[in-house]
Amino acid sequence: MLQEIILAGFGGQGVLFAGKVLSYCGLIDNKYVSWLPSYGPEMRGGTANCSVVISDEPVGSPLVVEPNLLVVLNGPSYDKFIDTVVPGGKVFIDTTLVDQKVTRSDIEAYYIPATQLEYDNNLAKGANIILLGKIFKETGLFSDETIKKAFEKCVPPSKPQLLENNMKAIEIGKNN
Repeated sequence: MLQEIILAGFGGQGVLFAGKVLSYCGLIDNKYVSWLPSYGPEMRGGTANCSVVISDEPVGSPLVVEPNLLVVLNGPSYDKFIDTVVPGGKVFIDTTLVDQKVTRSDIEAYYIPATQLEYDNNLAKGANIILLGKIFKETGLFSDETIKKAFEKCVPPSKPQLLENNMKAIEIGKNN
């Protein structure tokens, strides 16, 4: 297995956290993993993206240049990364904030109104995790047990409600 993933959006949308969850899923399943965050100096409101590599073999470079999975949470991220996706790749798009439609015929596109679903379900900052749920459904990358264990590693024990909210967001993503 080799998954090269880019998650991209504005700072504050949880792009780096979503990448961290993906990375922990890989670690829990005994894969080789790299997680490389990248963000502008403004952080919240600025640009943010994250490269994640999950592999059966040691990872040669943590930088993802040609992802086979792309998650975009805003229009500028779509514009920047859509042409980098390898043929046969998958793109997951938050349609609440991204108006563009994929015109390439060599990749699969999934359109999810993640930010709207976040608001509708009272899941503050949950759009990123809703999109992860869709990835998990469409790729079968990780089991529900692995996903839950990853969230248990990433969510502080002092905030158990966040674990519950994140698992709810995963289910919403899987069902949309």
